Amino acid sequence: SAVGRGPEVPFRSEAYGISAVARGKELRLTLSALDPAAGPPAQDLVFRFGMSGSFRLSPAAELPRHAHLRFLTRESPPRALCFVDPRRFGSWRLGDAWQPERGPCVVSEYQAFRENVLKNLDDRAFDKPICEVLLNQKYFNGIGNYLRAEILYRLKIPPFEKARTVLEALKEQEMRKKDPSLTLSKKVKLKQENPDLLELCHTVPLEVIMAEKPLLDPEHPDNYAAFKDWLQCYLVPGMSSLRDRNGRTMWFQGEPGPMAPKGEPRKTPRKKSPQLKADPEALSPEVTPRALKQRGRAAAKPPKSEEKEEEKEEEADGPRKGCARRRKVTAAPALPEVPPSVRRSRRTSARRGKGETGSP
Repeated sequence: SAVGRGPEVPFRSEAYGISAVARGKELRLTLSALDPAAGPPAQDLVFRFGMSGSFRLSPAAELPRHAHLRFLTRESPPRALCFVDPRRFGSWRLGDAWQPERGPCVVSEYQAFRENVLKNLDDRAFDKPICEVLLNQKYFNGIGNYLRAEILYRLKIPPFEKARTVLEALKEQEMRKKDPSLTLSKKVKLKQENPDLLELCHTVPLEVIMAEKPLLDPEHPDNYAAFKDWLQCYLVPGMSSLRDRNGRTMWFQGEPGPMAPKGEPRKTPRKKSPQLKADPEALSPEVTPRALKQRGRAAAKPPKSEEKEEEKEEEADGPRKGCARRRKVTAAPALPEVPPSVRRSRRTSARRGKGETGSP
């Protein structure tokens, strides 16, 4: 499209096919002419989706908004496979190379991913809290904000525990699982009953990917509702949240851990009542629950980056959605204060009045 920020794709063909392969948070498309002898050479594109990027297949005459790259079909009427990215955090680049700083994929390269983490625990990156390290794509390629919350919640690991402390314990667990005295069935049972953090980095994303319906499909609200039901921690009422040192919101239950940033965790209310059940006199006319929320958002003033934009999206998708409107509660106006001199003159007048009335 004219407003797209990606590079021009130097590929033109009357008949071509598209194949795709994913690795972590990247996707590589390969465009190949159906007749290699007559068509152009194959062209590779590597995509990053940011927060709002997706592919949609729609009629060519009814392109979705923000369709920054389009691949047209030959049928009549034609359709278009579109890379749609409303917030423009996504991108594509020419060539077949994955980003070099990204490690093995947690889904498709599990063993290599696991070895890459365990053999590099001396890296200073693991001096940070485990919740922050889980977003380091050099070691956890494919793990994002909602996945880290779900993984740590299931294992009851405090999010701000030191990463090396958590991961070094996995070496001891591996030694137990490799005990030669255990039978194969006992080893399998031990692994199933005691999954470790690296295993959940592999299996939890698979739960979303392998679901009967695509849980994150924005075109099907019912599927997204199923995704919300699947979540156990992220954006779930009753959970606590804290911003990590990168400005990302970490959702968790229980204690945050010894490396938690300063400040009390925010607690998401379990239920939203349609009316505020509070003493009206406890609030001044200018301070309402909604006003307090607005002040909190204004005070944060997050910079325009992908991390801060995600916070806005979390708030927009959070428990506030669908909440009944609350009545604005204000304090009853107080009676005007009467100066002491006026009160004394009133009492004097009253006494004089009584005396005059009682005199013969």
